[in-house]
Amino acid sequence: MNSLTPLIQAEYDRQQQELCLIASENYVSKDILTANGSVLTNKYAEGYPGKRYYAGNNVVDQIENRAIELAQQLFETDYHVNVQPYSGSNANLAAYASILEPGDTILALSLAHGGHLTHGHPVSLTGKVYNFVHYGVNKETEMIDYDEVLALAKEHRPKLIVTGGSAYSMFIDFARFSRIAREVGAWFMVDMAHIAGLVAGKVHPTPFGHADIITSTTHKTLRGPRSGIIFCRPEFKKGVDRAIFPGTQGGPHVHTIAAKAIAFEEAMQPSFQQYAQQIVKNSKALAFRLQQNGFRIVADGTENHLFLLDLRPSPVRGKEAQLLLEQAGIIINMNSIPFDEQSPTNPSGLRFGTPAVTTRGMKEKEMEQIADCVTTVLRDHTSVPAVAETVAQLAKKFRIPGY
Repeated sequence: MNSLTPLIQAEYDRQQQELCLIASENYVSKDILTANGSVLTNKYAEGYPGKRYYAGNNVVDQIENRAIELAQQLFETDYHVNVQPYSGSNANLAAYASILEPGDTILALSLAHGGHLTHGHPVSLTGKVYNFVHYGVNKETEMIDYDEVLALAKEHRPKLIVTGGSAYSMFIDFARFSRIAREVGAWFMVDMAHIAGLVAGKVHPTPFGHADIITSTTHKTLRGPRSGIIFCRPEFKKGVDRAIFPGTQGGPHVHTIAAKAIAFEEAMQPSFQQYAQQIVKNSKALAFRLQQNGFRIVADGTENHLFLLDLRPSPVRGKEAQLLLEQAGIIINMNSIPFDEQSPTNPSGLRFGTPAVTTRGMKEKEMEQIADCVTTVLRDHTSVPAVAETVAQLAKKFRIPGY
């Protein structure tokens, strides 16, 4: 046994004993774990199927081609697919590089209003290479202001318009974005990292047929390995493939590509649509119970797997709330809310997500229990030990998959 084995076991125990409400985390199946830890990690496969720079890739070519076919089947699309991105961040960087030059203008959703770090935040490489202009949400509705998007597009004439959120709880009108992009002569890209599983499960509108390029992670709601993927219209194929290799990456992680393929296959099963439906039911139930308990939910609810809770009426802020809940066995992340006056390092909100607890088999009844546990902790900090006992019992009843 090596020195890391006890630590890996400790992490397994932690995941089993706690409840994960982080919207970007999930649990994979045993088959995905097996593929991701298989002998495929031994093979260097620089290049693309049929065009590798090394010998011995006959099997690897079949695996990558199968992953591509399954991705197209899952999302019912004839878009070109690149399954090599190491992550969602890499996928986004390559997508930009495939059609843009440094300094070109991109219009995207602000991180402060629920967007992504790689959509041009100043600390991200994307924000240093390209000229990002950001749209936000309406102050009253806390939903995307499409009129503002159109006005900014007309004013700045971006070459690319991007949408997709990491903390946006409502449906996104992809058709409307597409019309705005066409009106100003821009390309249109969707980052569906958070909602890919909901799109596959047919509980969220699809960006296919509207966007020119679609990027995604393969974990989160899709319940696959930690990695990325790019879809694009056929005319963008050459640029996207070159932007991934040799543009931003070397040899692909074949073990992860195989794990992705298994995730796509799993998501095509009828049970996955039921799972996606339950994610949304659980998200709505959790948000509603917290509202009943007196908390304000940003945008007054959710249509997907996540939502933001506004902590401003209480003395506790995001950082302390996150720590208190972690001590009680509830794993969650602090998050800025729209028009937040607090620092991102101690923001006014918490982001809740239901993919992971839904994977464990929890339903609306358990969401009410979790909401009550959260409420108790945030209102009475001395209650943490008692709530931790309740959480531990709930976690013991619903096992994590994979082992």
